[in-house]
Amino acid sequence: MRDLFGFHLRRMRKERGLSLADLAAERMHGKTVLADVETAHRPIPRGLPEELDEFFDAGGIFGHLFKLSYLEAFPDWSRRFMELEPLASHVWKYAAGSFPGLWQIEEYGMAALRLGLPRADADEIERVWSARAARQSLLHRDDPPFMWVVLDESVVRRQIGGPAVMARQIAHVLDLAEGPHAVVQILPFSVGGHGVMGSSITLLDFLDAPRVVYAEGYVTGQLLENPAEVQAAALAYDLLQAAALSPEESKLWLRSAMEELRA
Repeated sequence: MRDLFGFHLRRMRKERGLSLADLAAERMHGKTVLADVETAHRPIPRGLPEELDEFFDAGGIFGHLFKLSYLEAFPDWSRRFMELEPLASHVWKYAAGSFPGLWQIEEYGMAALRLGLPRADADEIERVWSARAARQSLLHRDDPPFMWVVLDESVVRRQIGGPAVMARQIAHVLDLAEGPHAVVQILPFSVGGHGVMGSSITLLDFLDAPRVVYAEGYVTGQLLENPAEVQAAALAYDLLQAAALSPEESKLWLRSAMEELRA
């Protein structure tokens, strides 16, 4: 998809009789960046697809190719979930190891990716982060999904990126939770064991389709659509919600954790 994006950019640019320097002067992106995008040698910068669609009156083709290109950044087993996620009206999630990708700030997300992809170079990390950041656009739609997230205490206690980054990440989650489209709960260590240990689960509800569940481990994930399996996962999630701190208690807990990091 990045190759196809670059092909259409080069084709439309030449049809207009523009050099890369001409386009750079119009687009607020440098000549080298645009050249690398045309040859698919770098990730597509955020904001560029919308600028190109407007400049070339391209009917949304660059935005569409960008969405497809970020899906390619995810493994095959997760792509069906990535296709369904933007269609959901409600997202219910238990996060076991890190803050949900939709809620991550860039500093935290990049640090987490470096840990998870220790042999990746800077371009690869940037490509994967760009894909993750592109997913976050659904939270800024006119009709964003409602997200209810249960965070395991370990997500907050395990520092990624250092204390300052963690404090900013928690502040970001608190900002989201103060809005009308998000709820956060903390599942404290004191709860002990539970039925979803070792994995994260996400339940997607739709206005016009049955609920599905995505269960994710370290290197693989599984989309559950069988009604019996979905029901079992939903019960496990309901029990987590019931065991967690209340939403208000959770916000107080997070504020306390944030102040500890800032001390």
